[in-house]
Amino acid sequence: MAPKYQMVADTLRADILDGVYQKRMLLPTEQLLCQQFQVSRQTVRQALALLASEGLIERRQGSGSHIRDLSKPAPLPRRSIAVITTYISDYIFPSILREVENVLSDHNSAPLLFATQNQVSNERKVLNTLLDLSPLDGILVEGTKTGLPNPNLDLYRRLIDRGVPLVFMNGNYPELTGSLSVLDDNYGGGGMLVQYLHQRGHRHIAGIFKTDDIQGHQRYAGYADALRSLDLPFEDQQVLWYSTEAKESLFSDGAGLRFLERLAANYTAVVCYNDEIASRLVAQLVKQGVSIPGDLAVVSFDNSQYSEMTTPRITSLSHGTHNVGRMAAELLMGLFAGEPCQSQLAPWTLVQKESS
Repeated sequence: MAPKYQMVADTLRADILDGVYQKRMLLPTEQLLCQQFQVSRQTVRQALALLASEGLIERRQGSGSHIRDLSKPAPLPRRSIAVITTYISDYIFPSILREVENVLSDHNSAPLLFATQNQVSNERKVLNTLLDLSPLDGILVEGTKTGLPNPNLDLYRRLIDRGVPLVFMNGNYPELTGSLSVLDDNYGGGGMLVQYLHQRGHRHIAGIFKTDDIQGHQRYAGYADALRSLDLPFEDQQVLWYSTEAKESLFSDGAGLRFLERLAANYTAVVCYNDEIASRLVAQLVKQGVSIPGDLAVVSFDNSQYSEMTTPRITSLSHGTHNVGRMAAELLMGLFAGEPCQSQLAPWTLVQKESS
């Protein structure tokens, strides 16, 4: 059965095309439409937003929903797009958001920015806000702690049931059928870094990965499979796992300090979850008199400013011309245009620097 807003939109569309409102060229008020169809104001607003996206009406603040002259080209619909990321100003997020905004601007759409700080409680507050928001045409979202079961899937499902298209960035939830995602090829990247180090003569390769984001799981899986396929040593103690909350104290607590001792004694290279972690690791090792890359080669992901600002500069995988934010925004625009769309995987490019 079609959603209520779809049925309201279908009826109004037929009336518009049949000339029912031709004399006034104006639809009834939202209040009158609520009474006519016996539905909520939210349902009426969703129906009107759909008709506006089709170019049948123009919604003007203070003067209602005007029926367009269909003999004239329809203007690009003004869409409201919620953009949810874990962070806004940290690490690679500014470049992601910049590309999102560029694509939305080119398509007459406005972003509404939200940050969860990678906390599921904050994510729930944001999603509840979006459920009360009208009009809302689409959502670009970086899920919170995507490597863990998400207690907020019920709210995502409610948004999907309302017909709001979602595109996930840097992660996804297989339980949410019908949603699309744009991810880096993290599994392939983990394997690429191991193969690169092996080609440079390294056999004892450690790893540092994040537990609560799916990127960490995928990068670890690629790393582990590459070690196995190359018949390289692989034991539990050569991998250090950390969570969002533990990042700041990663190399100052017991497990992190013990890992640093093992690195210097047993390994010649290490694959890091991202450049921020790699930069912190290099700083700690240099303090201890470890030579990079003479004693230990360090490689990482993202080719960010951390990679460039660290001494020595860190060999890292680059996104190249593939920006997840731009790809996700373009995918959402494709959904609006009715194009056939599917989830996308962005490849990596290795940028070799002094740390390896």
